[in-house]
Amino acid sequence: MVLGIILSLALLTYIAYRGYSVILFAPVCALLAAVLTKGVPLLPTYSEVFMGKAMGFAKSYFPLFLLGAVFGKVMEETGLAQTIAHWIMMKIGKKGTILAVVLACGILGYGGVSVFVIVFAVYPLGAALFREADIPKRLLPAAIALGSFTFAMTALPGTPQIQNLIPAKYFGTDAYAAPVLGTIAGLCMFVFGMMWLEYRKNKLVAAGEGYGEGHKNEPDIKLQEIQEADGGGSTAQVATGEKHIILALLPLLTVLVGNFVLTKYIQSWDPAFLEPYGVKLASVAAIWALLISVVLGIVIAMLIGWRKINSEEKLIKALTAGVAGSLLAIMNTASEVGYGSVISSLEGFKKVADFMMGIDFGTPLVSEAITVNVLAGITGSASGGMSIALEAMGAQYLQWANAVGLSPELLHKVASLSSGGFDSLPHNGAIITLLAITGLSHKQSYSDIGMVSVLIPFASTFLIIILSTMFGAI
Repeated sequence: MVLGIILSLALLTYIAYRGYSVILFAPVCALLAAVLTKGVPLLPTYSEVFMGKAMGFAKSYFPLFLLGAVFGKVMEETGLAQTIAHWIMMKIGKKGTILAVVLACGILGYGGVSVFVIVFAVYPLGAALFREADIPKRLLPAAIALGSFTFAMTALPGTPQIQNLIPAKYFGTDAYAAPVLGTIAGLCMFVFGMMWLEYRKNKLVAAGEGYGEGHKNEPDIKLQEIQEADGGGSTAQVATGEKHIILALLPLLTVLVGNFVLTKYIQSWDPAFLEPYGVKLASVAAIWALLISVVLGIVIAMLIGWRKINSEEKLIKALTAGVAGSLLAIMNTASEVGYGSVISSLEGFKKVADFMMGIDFGTPLVSEAITVNVLAGITGSASGGMSIALEAMGAQYLQWANAVGLSPELLHKVASLSSGGFDSLPHNGAIITLLAITGLSHKQSYSDIGMVSVLIPFASTFLIIILSTMFGAI
């Protein structure tokens, strides 16, 4: 029974790595595991377990995927995302090229912009700066990954990324759970990631390696064109002045501040009005707060950048692109959740779950961290792997935490941090997309990507677990 699960997981991992759609092959691999388990009826497993759980995930989180993708696309089409990235990089300068790229990605991610939009917005300028500073281009994907896939996605308190919202449903928490520990984890990821990238840069440069020649997908933009950007007439077509950067940051600040204020406000409502719906206010407050905040961010971004989206045709194009992107993202993740739900319903998984729950150390945090990391790595998805883990074992972790006097906020933070570890293995869709956009290969860049987005986040998670035993949820 366990062997069937292992074969199914290995096949899905291989298929995803090869670039085939998990929307198509996740149910195939799930049913393969069911076939190899005696007595499991296939059609009910597909229609009631796979589709039931996949659509349940879509019901809960599609609005976040939809509005997040639209927000990111509006920030991109209005030029506001590029303005933020350009301003940061120009202020820091050539000597801090890697730092500039990481901060630009981090600020956009912490403001709620989709990681895919971040890559498109930052890559052209990042490549121009790396080329001007003669830093090996193969380090650029790792710099983008450090800013986009780590501290801004899972660690910093209040980050509006989906990976920080999913645990709220299971633990009755919000996006600001364990803020001090989250900040410490984020700083660890940022500092040690930067140390690694600077070490690698110095080592490669000392060996005589520069930016390199003959790269694929090289952007046409030059550093001089960036420096001369004046808000619409230059090749870069961005505005980088002090007035413009304040306006460009306003939508991001609206999302962050609005999310904080609305979370506290909604949590103060009388939960009785939700009783007819069978929903607890604590499980939806964080999601509702973020939805409203992102809508406000979209409206403000469109008002500020209306000069760029000044026709109905451009508006339709931006909104349609955002909707299309959200559909692909939610269906990929939902398929992975459906797959995991089938696996978790099989008898063999109960043995695996018992083993995971048996990882004690006096706290559920170690078991949770390992479980979420493993499932995120198997599915190649932070949100998908975490959803599978918490759907199968979240109630047990909460019961365990209550029994030992552990705050649910720690469960939230460790789950979120753990989702951003093994998810970034080579078959991860975001990693494959990042390398395709930058025109580099796994062989050239993955060792550095793996260090800053897998190993360092994994170690940071366990540092937080150790600190939590000393100071509790802070």
